[in-house]
Amino acid sequence: KPLVLGSSSHPDIYPAEQVSSDSFVCPDQYQLKFIFGSSALQALDLVDQRSVTCVSSPSGRKAFQVAGGSGRLYTCFLSCHYCPCPAFAYTVLRRNGGLLCKHLLAVYLCQAMAVTQQDSVSDQQMSALLSGTSAR
Repeated sequence: KPLVLGSSSHPDIYPAEQVSSDSFVCPDQYQLKFIFGSSALQALDLVDQRSVTCVSSPSGRKAFQVAGGSGRLYTCFLSCHYCPCPAFAYTVLRRNGGLLCKHLLAVYLCQAMAVTQQDSVSDQQMSALLSGTSAR
């Protein structure tokens, strides 16, 4: 049975029958937790808070910015499956202890549920973003 994520200030999970106009259906949280571990619920929290933005430029470049729980902005890249957060570096790359960090999982979930925020920037702004010289 799918669950619905509400958009209140404290993210709650409601039964599908209680869908309101400002909520959206997400995959079963227990399945996500089984596959992705503790990062699943943290990612759902980021989705509920609308923390994922797809930044695109006229040349077709795309990056995803995720506002982490601490307020820090992480620029994630789906094309190479990368996030600059410490959890990705340690858990995914170094320890090989997980598939994704919560930021990348939130991006994938937002894309699957079509709830990603959208933002357009110039090619020059995108170049600065990709080179790490600009924080949006």
